[in-house]
Amino acid sequence: MAIQSNRETWLDDIAATPFMVRVLPPGTMEDYVSTSEQSTAGSGRTEESDSSDSQRVEPGEGVSAESRDTGPEGAEAASTDAEEDGSADAPMISLRDVHKVYRLRSGKEVRALDGLSLDVAAGSIHGIVGTSGAGKSTLVRCLTSLERPTSGHVSVAGQDMTALSASQLREARRRIGMVFQHANLLDQRTTAQNIAYPLALAGVPGGRRHPVVKRMLDLVGLADRGGSYPSQLSGGQKQRVGIARALADDPAVLLCDEPTSALDPETTRSILDLIKNVRDTLGLTVIIITHEMSVVRQVCDSVSLLEAGQIVESGRLEDIVLDVDSRLSREIVPFPKVPEAAVAHGESVIDVSITAHPGQPAAVALMSMVAELGGDIAAGVFETIGQAQIGRLAVTVPESDTEQAVSTLRHAGIAAEVRS
Repeated sequence: MAIQSNRETWLDDIAATPFMVRVLPPGTMEDYVSTSEQSTAGSGRTEESDSSDSQRVEPGEGVSAESRDTGPEGAEAASTDAEEDGSADAPMISLRDVHKVYRLRSGKEVRALDGLSLDVAAGSIHGIVGTSGAGKSTLVRCLTSLERPTSGHVSVAGQDMTALSASQLREARRRIGMVFQHANLLDQRTTAQNIAYPLALAGVPGGRRHPVVKRMLDLVGLADRGGSYPSQLSGGQKQRVGIARALADDPAVLLCDEPTSALDPETTRSILDLIKNVRDTLGLTVIIITHEMSVVRQVCDSVSLLEAGQIVESGRLEDIVLDVDSRLSREIVPFPKVPEAAVAHGESVIDVSITAHPGQPAAVALMSMVAELGGDIAAGVFETIGQAQIGRLAVTVPESDTEQAVSTLRHAGIAAEVRS
């Protein structure tokens, strides 16, 4: 297939591209797309059938394209509407006592979500972290209503997703854009056609897709790559296309599932900067599912720790890191490793946490105190998050003075404990 070099030509191709979608039974995340050639990728949107039989859905079925905003201007309109009806302070996403229980063939029950409650403020970037098996994937599926919770309520943009009919649910899902770990682009489609894909599914006429695609390409910094195919793009460029596709249908929420885990550090930073810029430009609410604390530090306003299907810690990022006793704080800003050579025979290592705000010379005061105790700073990490400054230090002192050193530091209001 030849590459279209003329921008207007590949934009014209968007309207002429036929789409047919086979929607799979509940519990699947994939759309199967067939045209003149077979493709193997998802759309960046969430769909499911309400029966166990596969069915064919034509683009625009059950959707009034004329009643929808198809560009970023819709975000401003939605914000204005929220202010007028007094709901501007309401959370964009709210989960209340959500349970999800799977029953195995053996009769055993597995609780993937166990009384989970969470509010995410409108316009924020909220990180959700947790180990494998914590319930992150199930949470994503319940947020998008690919699976209904066993009990509890999930509200997105003021709509209780658990109370909607099948047709209402299809429309409500258009308010949620999905960005995956791998971009999942349609290999046989150009960048422009990939971005136009959710609009085609929604029945938006070709003439109305053109300006949206142009805006999205400009927004993600790919204005000159509309005619390129996925095989001609770098990993970071593919992820930018995935973000553009997720934004094309004017969602209120952008749900990013491990969006940078397959990228190198430099590309990761650029993608996170893009996500933040998208939030600032369009006024979206963003949820990032991640296991990388560097992602949380760089881009999130708030964060939750998911464990065994429950939110065990949650709050503004600045407040979390300032809580030196918080487990999540210690994972976001961990204590430094200490080289064996830095610890002399007969010395102990004390882990010390200090917090401050700009203009407070906390580090200087601590170093003076350590010197008076006859100790030394073997290693240290300092981070500034918002207006919060936090330091994690490894202090070495003679073993005989360890107990006194810990007591003195704590008496001065400094968190200190002996490293085991």
